[in-house]
Amino acid sequence: MTQPPSKRRLQTRIVHAQDQLTPGFESFAVPVARASTVVFPDLATMRSLDWRNDAQWRYGLHATPTSLVLAQRLAMLEGGQHALLQPSGLAAISNVYFGLVKAGDDVLIPDNVYSPNRDHGEWLAQDFGLTVRYYDPLIGAGIAELIQPNTRLIWLEAPGSVTMEVPDVRAITTVARSRNIITALDNTWSAGLAFRPFEQGVDISVQALTKYQSGGADVLMGATITADEALHLQLKTARMRMGLGVSADDCSLVLRSLPSLQLRFAQHDRSALALATWLKQRPEIAAVLHPALADCPGHAFFKRDFTGAGGLFSVVFDARYSAAQIDTFCESLELFSLGWSWGGAHSLAMPYDLTRMRTETQWPHRGTLVRFYIGLEDEADLREDIAQSLAALG
Repeated sequence: MTQPPSKRRLQTRIVHAQDQLTPGFESFAVPVARASTVVFPDLATMRSLDWRNDAQWRYGLHATPTSLVLAQRLAMLEGGQHALLQPSGLAAISNVYFGLVKAGDDVLIPDNVYSPNRDHGEWLAQDFGLTVRYYDPLIGAGIAELIQPNTRLIWLEAPGSVTMEVPDVRAITTVARSRNIITALDNTWSAGLAFRPFEQGVDISVQALTKYQSGGADVLMGATITADEALHLQLKTARMRMGLGVSADDCSLVLRSLPSLQLRFAQHDRSALALATWLKQRPEIAAVLHPALADCPGHAFFKRDFTGAGGLFSVVFDARYSAAQIDTFCESLELFSLGWSWGGAHSLAMPYDLTRMRTETQWPHRGTLVRFYIGLEDEADLREDIAQSLAALG
């Protein structure tokens, strides 16, 4: 006869602990469910599992209660029905590629796309037999002229996260749907708050949860959000085959930040717009690329489709300043750090060489571009910091 638990040897009692938990505990925080192995009550339950059902636990890689709650909240936030979590924003982009296209297919990518997406497409074209072509982000309904019989996927970015052109998403998705082509939008700039992708005909919204959703500059995570179940299952199959999973602890960090997401986004928005408007008056600046400003390319679409802009915008310096001088400007900033990404409390500045980032369209400016991310510091202090660094340019 099996020994009662109290008579088992110490090591066995440590592994098979008989925990006594008081029922009824509740808190605002979602419990962190860490698991690789999921335990089943019996073999019949295990054998009846349907991998398509998000609420049936199979293996910790695919979902735990913690990750499922985060996925449900993200889908709700963007007006979708389903969400899948990936370990980074780039992994979410990869999930879209490997879930939807194969050798011989054609993909269209905007010329202002997030650079790692461009690199990903080039890699797939070189090693996996895809055709990848780039289009003017302001092409609108003219995208119809670029579509080929083997075009399967059209990427969009609204706006471009460096050069800030705002596309006519509705015009592009209308054409795509008439040709039965899937559209995927990198919606990270708006955090899913200021732009409603599914109302504009987008099929897949991609988010880098690394940004505003986590808010702390300390988490890497991505998501693909969809409204169509069949498309969701295609992406879910690819995610499962590639073994993409996320940490329950990281999910808990993003869940902790979501309640303040709108408040933080609105503050970033206010400060960034104030600084962008001020920078337009500075003689050192040739152009300010902020979608909420009337002269930003695609502003009419921003005004029609967006409810906010967040903290990210770019400026182009007067061409009389060399790239080396702009590097010095960035390094002279005291409150702006030098670093990739954005979405946290700390402001960032980064210079870009646009000649290396575009292949299809001619960049109209001669000066160096600097992208600012405006954090949660006091806007007046940030303005003073930029002013002192501009003064040092001479």
